[in-house]
Amino acid sequence: MPHFITECSENIRTEADLPGLFQQVNRLLAESGLFPLGGIRSRAHWVDTWQMADGAHDYAFVHMTLKIGHGRTQQQLMPVMEQLFACICEHFADLMARRYLALSLAVEELHPQLNFKQNNVHALFRKE
Repeated sequence: MPHFITECSENIRTEADLPGLFQQVNRLLAESGLFPLGGIRSRAHWVDTWQMADGAHDYAFVHMTLKIGHGRTQQQLMPVMEQLFACICEHFADLMARRYLALSLAVEELHPQLNFKQNNVHALFRKE
């Protein structure tokens, strides 16, 4: 963990540059010191059917969720979430200037016991 999951309306696929966003997000999360590098993942889910508001315009949306493991305080997370949302807003600033676009970000903390995982990538980043 963390997993940065992006849900986007299909109508901005060619303009969204999610690989570029994911590079920035992964770097920010790694540099925060709150998350192990081997657990950071970013991914997109493109939505081909949606309606926003009154449906009268070519609206677009990007909803992002940061799923994290249990154990970090709100005081630890707030600066990271603020930096993350600022990064997202900057990334989409040009697109938002040209079209109707809704951006949202939420954090989801997984249950401390009901969260099962196995990952051999962490071993690559352990300091010996």
